[in-house]
Amino acid sequence: MKKTKLSGKFWLALVIFSLIGQVAWVVENMYLNVFIYKMFHADVKSISLMVAASAVAATVTTVFVGALSDKVGKRKLFICAGYILWGVSILCFGLIRMDVLQGLFPHAVSAASVGVTLVIILDCIMTFFGSTANDACFNAWLTDSTDQTNRGAAEGINAMMPLVAILVVFGGFMGLNQDLPQSWTVIFSVIGGSVLVMGILGFFLIEEPQVDNTENTHYFKNLIYGFRPKVIRAHPKFYWTLLAYAVFGVSINIFMPYLILYYEKGLGMTDYVLIFAPAILLAAVFTALYGRVYDRKGFRIAVLPAMGLLIAGYMVLYFTRETVPVFAGTVLMLCGYLAGMAVFGAMLRDHTPKNKAGMFQGQRIIGQVLLPGVIGPAIGAAVLQGAQMIQNSDGTESFLPNERIFMAAAVVAVFVFAALIPLMKSSKK
Repeated sequence: MKKTKLSGKFWLALVIFSLIGQVAWVVENMYLNVFIYKMFHADVKSISLMVAASAVAATVTTVFVGALSDKVGKRKLFICAGYILWGVSILCFGLIRMDVLQGLFPHAVSAASVGVTLVIILDCIMTFFGSTANDACFNAWLTDSTDQTNRGAAEGINAMMPLVAILVVFGGFMGLNQDLPQSWTVIFSVIGGSVLVMGILGFFLIEEPQVDNTENTHYFKNLIYGFRPKVIRAHPKFYWTLLAYAVFGVSINIFMPYLILYYEKGLGMTDYVLIFAPAILLAAVFTALYGRVYDRKGFRIAVLPAMGLLIAGYMVLYFTRETVPVFAGTVLMLCGYLAGMAVFGAMLRDHTPKNKAGMFQGQRIIGQVLLPGVIGPAIGAAVLQGAQMIQNSDGTESFLPNERIFMAAAVVAVFVFAALIPLMKSSKK
């Protein structure tokens, strides 16, 4: 099959919007965990609750807005308006400060508790706008704009952006003292402002794909379309891929909410960015190239090495604490993580029914975000029960993440292979 050539404008929009969107998700997926840990001394249950609540908000939003975008037959307006409001909501995090809360609640523990609650609520609001723009409509736009000859390459770029975004954010703000509230005001202002501006620029950058919505005019039918047994039976590869992706995501979410805290607090690596940054760069380059393996060799050949790298990385991180082996384990883990995302993402797009990409973003988000976001952090929280505690300067306590999160993640990752069996039998390559 001859490869379909994608325009330069498409690649520019993909890189910029994928990167800026993932920079915003760094706030939700990793920075808010660090924020409420450092500013409000959140415990492991609060972090798990925040991740789970956000996952639910993302899923509900994606189901409803994805179906709406199919009915309208447009993606661009939802993406751009969503990015603008997404940026505004991130800016609002800078208003949640301990000094303000202590004026209202003089007792430190009470002020911290209110701070955690406000962050969780605002996180759900931010997730609504972010999922509208990114999860529902940007992902539908990417599916509509590509085909089976180029999705691996496009998904390789898309999949590497979550960790490139971490590199951009943590590298860009590594000079700030994150124990100071004014540093977080700067962080939220810069990231929120960048997302807002990108939403405005999107009106000029994004090319609207042609979507035939003549069969998608009934909104409520669109909402339940992907949940109907008849549809599930008609598209088995999509749903088996989704199941395997969900198990993969659970494994990732066992450790990911605590990863930075593990490096900084558990291992005592105050310069963890100097280890994490080159590991991300290596993994990003690897994934950008690895996406082409899917295009050329297919799912069966591409998925197994990705899972092998992931599990190997887990094992190295579980058994070692020294800088060099931790770096090596991080590289292996990140390569497996990003390559797995690229392969599973491309497979899902290949088996998404044409002109119904918006409807199926809800199913995708259930497997990619909801189940992993609820189950993974809960397993991580259970594994970290009884973890060592440290005393903070204001009399409160914080937990120390430990290496058990990687062993738990490895155990779950093994079950991905069981979920892959039906796909291996049905896929030609």
